[in-house]
This record gives sequence, structure tokens and C-alpha cells, in this order.
Amino acid sequence: MLEIKSLCIKQSKQALIGGLNAQIAQGEVLTLMGASGSGKSTVLHWMIGALDPIFSATGELILNGKRVDQIPTEQRRIGILFQDDLLFAHLSVGQNLAFALPNEVKGQSLRRQVIEAQLAQIGLIGFYDRDPATLSGGQRARVSVLRTLLAQPQALLLDEPFGKLDAVLREQFRAFVFERVTALAIPTLLVTHDIADIPPQGRVLQIEDFQHA
Repeated sequence: MLEIKSLCIKQSKQALIGGLNAQIAQGEVLTLMGASGSGKSTVLHWMIGALDPIFSATGELILNGKRVDQIPTEQRRIGILFQDDLLFAHLSVGQNLAFALPNEVKGQSLRRQVIEAQLAQIGLIGFYDRDPATLSGGQRARVSVLRTLLAQPQALLLDEPFGKLDAVLREQFRAFVFERVTALAIPTLLVTHDIADIPPQGRVLQIEDFQHA
């Protein structure tokens, strides 16, 4: 479970967000909605330990019973997915994915086997040596998700990752992401300003409800 407890964020002395509390169960996608510039992404930056110095924050972030907001980003085991896929253009698809594969998977041959098996699971058999520039938008999006999940995060943050896709691809990609989250039982926080992004029967928090606490 992922828990946010009494999160307050200030810019200078002005309160941006006050008293935000949330609990996200394994495999659940909780949606945090709000207008552009309302502070949604700022919440995510605090959660991964990358809050801009112009902000200050108090509160606790608990992941599977352990407080993680006071430890370095790389130790938090929280993955994040952005609008841009951020694939390295000079590396193949497989080499991009290898960056996320845990060091416990040793040996070049074994690491390639693991990555190729994962590519097959998302419908990209034989894509290991492909140049990212040759991929379609949907293929790039799937590779980006796979790279995030290969790092074996214990929680996942989605920062409007569907925003730059066309309507048809957006619907397909949403379904793909939610299916993977459910299958892997990862607690997930989605930030968006589009109600179409909310998963079926998903819970929603409005960030404006925490801006006058």
C-alpha cells in the first residue's frame, strides 16, 4: 500500500497544498485531478524526492509500511511515467530496457533473454535490436512503460502519460497500463486534468480540495 499522510507544500510562505491524505491499495489506480498549474506534478516530485527548492514540504510518504520520504530517490522503489517516453535515441530498444533491469540479473545473455521475453509479453517480439526512431507512437509508449516496470517498482506514478497520444491510441494505451498495474499489483497514482483518463470505478481526488486547508 502507498500512503500520503498530511502533505503540505508551500512556495515561499504561501500554501500551495495543505492536508493531503491518500491511501492507495495494491493494484489500485487513484486519480489526482486538477487544472494545469494546480500543483499535481509538484506532489509527484515530492513523492520521488525531486521537489524543486522553491517549494518546502511537510508530511509522510509510506510505502508498504516503511516511511520513504526521508530516504534518497533511488532507494524509494517508486517508478514514474511522463508524457514523453524519454528513450535514448542512440541505443536500441533492448539497450534502453537494459538500463532498468535490476543488477541481480547477471550476464549479457541472460539479461537479453529476460528483456526479449518481456518484449514478447507486450506484443513486441523481435524488437530488441530495433532503433527507437523506427517505432510507432504506440510502440514507443509500450517500451517506455516496460522500462519503468522492469525496475520492479513497488509503487508507480503516472504524470499525464496519455496526454500526447491521439484519441484511439490514448484509449488503447490507458487500457494497457491499467492492465499491467493490476496484474503486478502495484499501487499507482495518476495525475491528469482529463476525466477520460480515470479508470473504470476508480477513486478520484480533486487537488483543489486541498488548496485551502
